[in-house]
Amino acid sequence: MRPARLLAASLAAALLCSLGGVPAPGGADAIVLGAAVFDMIFDMLRVLRDEGGKTLVLVEQNARKGLEFADVGYVLVAGRLAKAGHGKELLADPDMRRLFLGG
Repeated sequence: MRPARLLAASLAAALLCSLGGVPAPGGADAIVLGAAVFDMIFDMLRVLRDEGGKTLVLVEQNARKGLEFADVGYVLVAGRLAKAGHGKELLADPDMRRLFLGG
């Protein structure tokens, strides 16, 4: 097993900003992820989960993508729990499809 590697806090923050679309330090505009980068991040998370045996907590605005990935999903509306269940079950739920997944 390889040892864990640490990034300096400033480097980690810069990496997070470039990949995560969060506001950059100093008030710069948020970075929008391209579809290829977005898919690449989910591919890396899938490898960590499936091959690395890691448990992940994911907060994702793209409900469809998040629930496709999730073993268990929690859907919050205005900060309150609206639905919970297996990701695939939530994707098939008619209310979820109508309210959050575009049909």
